[in-house]
Amino acid sequence: MWFKWFKKAAEQSSSADGMPELLAKTLAEFQSSEFPMPLDSLIQQASFNSKQNSLSLTLKFPWSSLADELLPVLQQVQPNLTLELRSENAAEPAYRTIKQVILVASGKGGVGKSTTAVNLAVALGLEGAKTGLLDADIYGPSIPTMLGLKNAKAESPDDKHLLPKQAAGIYLQSIGFLVDPEQASVWRGPMASQALLQLLNETLWPDLDYLIVDMPPGTGDIQLTMSQKLPVTGALIVTTPQDVALADAQKAISMFRSVNIPVLGLVENMSFYQCSHCGEIDDIFGTNGGLELAERYQVPVLGQLPLQKQIRQSCDAGTPLVLNPAESGTGFYRAIARQLSFALYWNSQHQQAQQPDIIFTDD
Repeated sequence: MWFKWFKKAAEQSSSADGMPELLAKTLAEFQSSEFPMPLDSLIQQASFNSKQNSLSLTLKFPWSSLADELLPVLQQVQPNLTLELRSENAAEPAYRTIKQVILVASGKGGVGKSTTAVNLAVALGLEGAKTGLLDADIYGPSIPTMLGLKNAKAESPDDKHLLPKQAAGIYLQSIGFLVDPEQASVWRGPMASQALLQLLNETLWPDLDYLIVDMPPGTGDIQLTMSQKLPVTGALIVTTPQDVALADAQKAISMFRSVNIPVLGLVENMSFYQCSHCGEIDDIFGTNGGLELAERYQVPVLGQLPLQKQIRQSCDAGTPLVLNPAESGTGFYRAIARQLSFALYWNSQHQQAQQPDIIFTDD
């Protein structure tokens, strides 16, 4: 059924020769090894240019790395074919110019939440999404350091609004651009929450597919403020396999569910250590704790990240690991980004999750 539609659409949008039948059939029957569903259900639009021997596909979520798997298969029936992949986020804007807002939370500090948020945001950009990153950790902003902007200062075009910084292909904002990095932010909860809202509201964000929000640890004022005053699309929980981290991650899941924010998935960080000399794997922080927690709460595990020295080094150097394709950890972050994009697409199409009530107060 879809093959007939695809062939007809290709003939209408390309040259008079239309799409070669074998190419159209191969594309219609293709199924990625990553997502257990036919590719045709994930294509928004397709066009073939016979003069340039090029195929253009518009996907329903960012997935530019699909070309690595798809193009060799298509070239077997259409030699020298070129492939262009685009994506179209059909979601209505959740907040101003931002289509979907994703909170990255942990419930506990020290589990690699900020590192995950940075690499995830950059990976989404590499997959073709227009991505922003908000550093909501008011007391310990680390995003500027991780993206090579440690000494950068905020800029304003009109003394009323702030311009987001740009680094590694994404837009970002942080309280670290406004305060002295060597001074502590000695603020009570309501003051910190108000500062965060001001930072969010007064930033001139461009059109974005996703805004990744790096949350502070815990389940306190800032988490509740974001839940109540921002139309959050979903939350991503980061944990390590050890029991003390899982206990706090469990509380984070419960908190988000109590305010009707969907938990999109769980990332188990520092899942294992593999010796660079002998290759032996050691479960330093425990075994499969994140998997068991995810099963208990019926949330998907989007990825298990290794404990790697290169991840720490890249953060300290201000260059996210995901930008270096030679590093083994890059593939983990790219895979998590694709799984998250798919989860957002799937939820918007099939679950229609209820958004939390937006409550405006003067505190």
